[in-house]
Amino acid sequence: MINKSGGSKIKNYGGQALIEGVLMRGRNYLTAAIRAPNGKIIVKTEKLSGLYKGKISKIPFLRGLIVLWDALVLGMKYLTVSANIQNEELEERVEGPFLMISLILSLLFVIAVFFILPTLVVDFLLRFWQFNTIVINLIEGLIRLFFLIGYIWGIGQMKDVARVFAYHGAEHKTINAYEDGVEIIIENVMGYPVAHPRCGTAFLLTLVFLSTIIFIFLGSTPLIWRITSRIFLIPILSMIAYEIIRLLSAHIGHPLVSALISPNLLMQRLTTREPSKDIVEVAIMAFTKLLALEQPLS
Repeated sequence: MINKSGGSKIKNYGGQALIEGVLMRGRNYLTAAIRAPNGKIIVKTEKLSGLYKGKISKIPFLRGLIVLWDALVLGMKYLTVSANIQNEELEERVEGPFLMISLILSLLFVIAVFFILPTLVVDFLLRFWQFNTIVINLIEGLIRLFFLIGYIWGIGQMKDVARVFAYHGAEHKTINAYEDGVEIIIENVMGYPVAHPRCGTAFLLTLVFLSTIIFIFLGSTPLIWRITSRIFLIPILSMIAYEIIRLLSAHIGHPLVSALISPNLLMQRLTTREPSKDIVEVAIMAFTKLLALEQPLS
């Protein structure tokens, strides 16, 4: 039985969905449990770099860069590991330079679709209608949000992605069960919701909201400068978004905070699916292995 006496340890745990698997991360280790085509669950572990416990991890705003690195590099690494396990029999492995190229292409896609394209759409609209600076940036922010929701909804219609979203739901259920202090077994975990207030979806929504507010203060500039500012402000926006999420997480029980995170919980309906028991089994495997590694060090 895992009870609530863990106190501050609880918030050290999080994760993400993989292809037929779940990654769970603590303060010192991460674990990934992946179901192979033969039905066997493969568990991989990795000790996290000292970067996560160094001085930079305690500096406000700069520590957000660690989270960004985590999401981009470790997330992509284990997504690739899970894909390789599924394709092992076909010998279609992605590694080395191809992994780095995939990461770069993914970054370029995100920047192009969610930061550059909305700016180009607004520039096109300005050829037919004139708006003041505030309205222009509000329209750009709404377009960015529309693209984000539309993209997530669109890929969620794909069978393979919908299954990844089910693993996302299983990850949330497992963390919810742990934080509620119940025994981490399939029967208990299945009864918990697929949404979680600290989901990475909050990061995306906060980033979109912040970009809209900050871009307003940049005023009206030529198109090339607007595009350039959108690109170079991404790291700064990410750091601020992380601090906001961190602050809200520390006061999660406050009614105002509950209201502020409600859009995040609503959007998670797009990024999660109700998992089956075999999917929850994988999430539990990843999490219990992580607990076994972390708790002796706590």
